[in-house]
Amino acid sequence: MKTDMRNEVKSYIVRQGMTMQDTVDLLADEYGWSGSVSNLSNKLQRESLRYREAIQLADVLGYDIRWVRREGG
Repeated sequence: MKTDMRNEVKSYIVRQGMTMQDTVDLLADEYGWSGSVSNLSNKLQRESLRYREAIQLADVLGYDIRWVRREGG
């Protein structure tokens, strides 16, 4: 579901006590992203966030993305 990804990312932003604008500003400073909130919002809405962008987003929010093998997998 498209709204699931968007809502999940937004919940991580809120947990960090940040706004979308704060997040976009950090992404622009650290990784040269567009400073536009609508750009990030559209990527989340369309689920067109690239893996590299997801890693960068997680980084500015203070998270790491890890691959964990499933039990029995």
